[in-house]
Amino acid sequence: MDRRSLIKNAGIAGVLAAGIAPAVHAQAAVRWRCASSFPKSLDTVFGTGEAFAKSVSDMTGGKFEIAVHPGGELMPAIGVLDGVQSGAVEMAQTAPSYFYGKDPTFCLGGAVPFGMNARQQNAWMCEGNGMKLMRAFYARYNIVNLPGGNTGASMGGWFRKEIKSIADLKGLKFHAHPLVDKVLKPFGVIPQSIPAADLYQALEKGTLDGLEGVGPYDDQKLGFNKVAPFYHHPGWWEGGAEIDFYVNSKAWNGLSAEYRAIVGAAAAQANIGMTARYDARNPIALKQLLGSGTKLRPFSQDVVNAAFKSAQQIYSDLNNSNPEWKKIYPDWVKSLGDSAAGPGIGSASHSATRAMKAVSKRGSAE
Repeated sequence: MDRRSLIKNAGIAGVLAAGIAPAVHAQAAVRWRCASSFPKSLDTVFGTGEAFAKSVSDMTGGKFEIAVHPGGELMPAIGVLDGVQSGAVEMAQTAPSYFYGKDPTFCLGGAVPFGMNARQQNAWMCEGNGMKLMRAFYARYNIVNLPGGNTGASMGGWFRKEIKSIADLKGLKFHAHPLVDKVLKPFGVIPQSIPAADLYQALEKGTLDGLEGVGPYDDQKLGFNKVAPFYHHPGWWEGGAEIDFYVNSKAWNGLSAEYRAIVGAAAAQANIGMTARYDARNPIALKQLLGSGTKLRPFSQDVVNAAFKSAQQIYSDLNNSNPEWKKIYPDWVKSLGDSAAGPGIGSASHSATRAMKAVSKRGSAE
């Protein structure tokens, strides 16, 4: 064998001995910014964004780093969709229902009143037509969406005075997301648009009579129980609020296939992890809230029935007037109906709901 062949063969042998580096390591280092809609204080939601970024970094050996910024740091919390659409940031972590004002269709990708719980939403998105339909919708905004968590069943909100009947809603100054406001409008509720950072003070001073909240764990951290004694249930406005990662289409398409797969895997891990955290922490927080004097109260049947009827009318009207909604809603409502009829999924309760039932007699007696 001549010297040239020897060197050539030795070089190949050296590569084989060292192991062929996976294609993922061949891609240049990537640095992204993720604008979250959530504050650092909500370790369940914002913390899931940080866990997602760590997973991406770990799976790429530190070659793909994502800096996650809390709401308001890079842009307003509700401005993250515009930020991703324009390419000001590569991605965002947010709740689709925040963007009702742009198009109510966003809410179908997150949560709507009397809609899906977390398991139903995941079934529709991951095994039904949800992902395909929502991807087509988001393409209009230059966005690729990835389910990145679910808060699970929410509570019915905090109130300075008990809501005993539908008559108590008249004149109520209430903060919730816009679709809930629309459902409650026929009953005389007065919607209040207040920045998240000012909600506690507004409730304390009486600028607000009530607010939507999230669930026991987050609500306890936000301290709403200190200024509003009544905690109502069920949270019919969000059976399970999906949290999404929005990725700029150009940034997404600029990734290698391996990196796109890694981002998808990290998002899927985050999707499971967030609900698990809430299901583990909400029951404990609810018991602590009750122990500190919170008065747990069910919404009366007339409130629930009237709100349900109002919601269904809104959905019917949107189906007749909004072409984007109409492309998705029929499939969404079919999936909801199918899962509700199936074993386990439609009837499944989240941990917080189970705990709520277990202590409701005690709370109602206080």
